[in-house]
Amino acid sequence: MPEPADARQVSPAGPPKPSVASRLASIAAGGGVRVVLVVLAVVWLLPTAGLFASSFRDARDIASTGWWETLTDLDQLTWGNYDALLSSDNFTSSIWTTVAITVPSTVLVIVLGAAAAYAFAWLDFPGRDWWFLLVVALLVVPVQVALIPVARLFNSLGIFETTLGVVIFHTAFGLPFAIFLLRNFFAEIPRELLEAARLDGAGELRLFTRVVLPLGGPAIAALAIFQFMWVWNDMLVALIFADSGSPPMTVALQQEMRQLGSNFDVLAPGAFLTMVIPLAIFFAFQRQFVSGVMAGAVK
Repeated sequence: MPEPADARQVSPAGPPKPSVASRLASIAAGGGVRVVLVVLAVVWLLPTAGLFASSFRDARDIASTGWWETLTDLDQLTWGNYDALLSSDNFTSSIWTTVAITVPSTVLVIVLGAAAAYAFAWLDFPGRDWWFLLVVALLVVPVQVALIPVARLFNSLGIFETTLGVVIFHTAFGLPFAIFLLRNFFAEIPRELLEAARLDGAGELRLFTRVVLPLGGPAIAALAIFQFMWVWNDMLVALIFADSGSPPMTVALQQEMRQLGSNFDVLAPGAFLTMVIPLAIFFAFQRQFVSGVMAGAVK
C-alpha cells in the first residue's frame, strides 16, 4: 500500500536548518541592537562623566574650558575641591543628617509595608479589599498637596524642623507604594506552602518572618532601593521640614551656593558625592532589583 501523504512529507532529520543568509541576518540584527544599546549607555553616562571630571577641576578651568579638556591635560585635575568641601563643618554634618533620615525612613517603610502587605494578602478581616483600594488611591496623592497641612500638624506636635518629622513624612508617603508592591508579590506565594507551615504549628508571626519574608527578598530589595534613593535625593521635603541648622546634603549644597552658576567648584564635588552611595547600593543589589521589579510577570 502507498504511504500516507503526511508520512511522506515528514523528514526524519527534523526541521530544516536555517540558511547562511538567515544566520548572517540574525547576527547583524543582534549586533545592531548591541551597538544601539552601547551608544545609548554612553550618551546616558556622559553627564555623569562630565560631573566627575568637573569635580576635580578648579573654578577657573571650569569657567574657561569644557570638562573634556581633562582627557588631554591631566594637570587640571586637583583634590582641592574635595578638600575644601569636606573641610566644611556644615557639609560633613549634613552627611550624617542625611544618613539619620534615610536609614530609618527606609527601614520603617520596609517593616511596616511588609507587615501590612502580608495582612492584605493572606489575612481575612472586614473591609480588606476596600482598605487596600484606599491604599492604592493614596498613590496618586502628590507630596505638594500635604506640605502645608502636615507642616501645621508637625508644628503643633513640636516636631517641625526636626529629623524625626522628616522621617515620619517620608515613611508615611512611602508606605502606599510599599504596601502595593509587596502585597502583589506576597499574593503570588503558593497557598499550599503557607498551609503546610500552619499544619506544622507555625503562627502568623512565625509564618511571616520565616516563610513570607525570605521568599519576598527580591521585592523587598527593589523597594529598599526605591525608597533609599527617593529619600537620599530629596530636597523639597528636607528644605521645609528639616532643621535649618543641620540640614541634609541636598539642602547643604543649596546653602553652599555663593551665587547661581558661579561656584561649580563646590557644586560638582558635592553633587558627585551625593551620587556615589546610591549608585553603589544600586549596583550592589541590581540583581535583586530586577527580580523584584519583574516579580509576578512570569509564572
